[in-house]
Amino acid sequence: MTINNKNIDNVFYIFVTGHLIFWTLIPSITNHNLPLDTIEALAWGSNLDWGFNKHPPMSAFFPEVFYKIFGSQDWVYYLLSQIFVIVSFYYIFKFSNEIFNNKVLALISVLLIETIYFYNFTTPEFNVNVCQLPFWSLTVYYSWKIYSGKEIKFLDCFLVGLFAAFGFLSKYLFIYLLVSIDLLFIYLIFFKKDRKFDFKYLITLEVFLVVLVPHLIWLNNNEFITITYGLARAGLEQSSFIDHIKFPIFFLLKQVGILIPFLILSWLLFKKIKLNLKSKDKKLIFLLAINILPIVLMFLTSLITGSKIRTMWMTPFYLFFGTLTVYLFKAQINLNKLKPFLIGFIFFFFLSPVLYAYVSISKDNKRTDYPGKEIAIKTQYAWDQQFNSKINVVLGDEWSAGNLSYHLKSRPVWDGFVAREKLDQLKDYMCLDNVCVGSR
Repeated sequence: MTINNKNIDNVFYIFVTGHLIFWTLIPSITNHNLPLDTIEALAWGSNLDWGFNKHPPMSAFFPEVFYKIFGSQDWVYYLLSQIFVIVSFYYIFKFSNEIFNNKVLALISVLLIETIYFYNFTTPEFNVNVCQLPFWSLTVYYSWKIYSGKEIKFLDCFLVGLFAAFGFLSKYLFIYLLVSIDLLFIYLIFFKKDRKFDFKYLITLEVFLVVLVPHLIWLNNNEFITITYGLARAGLEQSSFIDHIKFPIFFLLKQVGILIPFLILSWLLFKKIKLNLKSKDKKLIFLLAINILPIVLMFLTSLITGSKIRTMWMTPFYLFFGTLTVYLFKAQINLNKLKPFLIGFIFFFFLSPVLYAYVSISKDNKRTDYPGKEIAIKTQYAWDQQFNSKINVVLGDEWSAGNLSYHLKSRPVWDGFVAREKLDQLKDYMCLDNVCVGSR
């Protein structure tokens, strides 16, 4: 089967459009309520700050922008997630084309990662992991421009610093990519002496730090609460000696499990494994640095600290795995015999949304089955019976209170958990279970 090189761009745009439509439409139809992390982000967004008790601010900023435009329409936030996914796909396609100088191979690189769980089944839930995706791909792309260019351009350095900061403000684990890229350049400049140090490199650091300043001030003023939360999630406080062995092994096994569909589709593409690696291949060195090194660093983190690496933390780490795999085995790819690969891709492309719809419809005890809108209507009715004022504040946990903040037409701000001193500051208030609504 042959593919006309002139039509590859159209094929790519058809693919990402199909991905966007499927993964926006299906959860919009089958889910009764938005997922936990999305509601949580909207709760934070109602009272935007430079950080929150669990995460830095970026994942709350984008849902709030969409809320200002569209209001409480669930499909909008599924669309938001898919926009983040396809932007990352676009820059992977763009980057891969520069690696291969071949749009067919670039397209295959993107189609391969569509089989990875992180880029289909989990994407309807907009959260810190999804929020990282476009910034991860953009940081890699402009780092590649610096790495491969004959001249270091100010704009490329500026954009690397900017997107790196946005990624870090999405989730601190973004630092694993940044450290990997830094280690690559340190090795090339100071050890291999492949290139000279250019002071323009410092522009990336300067921009990165300037963008982070407000968050760092907030972090200091709030006793580094997000870092404390992250360490607690990793289980460092209860870490024992056996954890230094158990968790790294579990980590590796989970990564293999996640990649099984990817490996099956890759097998349909290559049929046989034959490597011809060159230690001085600059493209390969870069691909290994952005793909393998962050995973190695994460593994070492678990090994040294005994921390538990949660599966979803690895969401952005595999974005360029398709590019690396195609690069390693491109000699075994017959572009005239892609039919088995395309059949396999179509199977996986439709299987994932079908499974998502089945799970969403067949199970009725999920967060997405929560009657958030109905509870908001009842709460508003009870409020109107007692008060003439408008609900403009809600207190409680991010899920229960966040749902009220999202569904109530007055869009009350979420102001944290219920506390006596906060209630005393309200003009009117009413408490239902563990949630209180009020007016100032």
